[in-house]
Amino acid sequence: MEIQVAIFEDNKLFRDALEAILNGTDGFNCCAVLAGGNQWELDIKRSQPDVILMDIEMPGLSGIEITKKITTTFPEIKVLIQTIFNDSDKIFHALMAGASGYILKNDPPVKYLEAITEVYKGGATINAFVAKKLLGFFCNKNVLLIAPHNNDYNLTPREKELLKLMVEGNNYISIAEKIFISHETVRTHAKHIYKKLHVTSRSEAISKAIQQGLS
Repeated sequence: MEIQVAIFEDNKLFRDALEAILNGTDGFNCCAVLAGGNQWELDIKRSQPDVILMDIEMPGLSGIEITKKITTTFPEIKVLIQTIFNDSDKIFHALMAGASGYILKNDPPVKYLEAITEVYKGGATINAFVAKKLLGFFCNKNVLLIAPHNNDYNLTPREKELLKLMVEGNNYISIAEKIFISHETVRTHAKHIYKKLHVTSRSEAISKAIQQGLS
């Protein structure tokens, strides 16, 4: 079964390159190529994507604004933010808008395909450099890192290890390789972590872990 991917990107050369990569790779299909998001709802209903590659800076509505609308209206669709920007404010607001991941446009094609697959399967992906910038955002904003009073959410040592690796920017595949367990086992642990932290996504888990000093 092919993963249906829609592209929101105002740069035609980059847009065409992404389309060619997707349509030239088994297991992927580019179901829509869009230069802007002013008609985002109609475009999504027509193309019915599983995953959306979202440019963060476009004319009209920004990628962050569209992401928030999409994740509210179509919660089953995963949004992967892509940009040349790496400043912490944009990273933070994109993830808080509901994006399942964030990659940089200079990442190689294989990283794009891995990221799309990861979020499609219910995981999340964050470029390692982006993860460090996200940590810097909290530090620069003087966010207080305090563990919840008399509550560590009952995370097991393995779950704490996985959460720490998530905060460091590792995706499920790299976590599996680092601690020598299967990808499916990592996904199972992640689901348990989300349930214990009372969150629904990796970005929310990372945010909570950073703010409360859990990792």
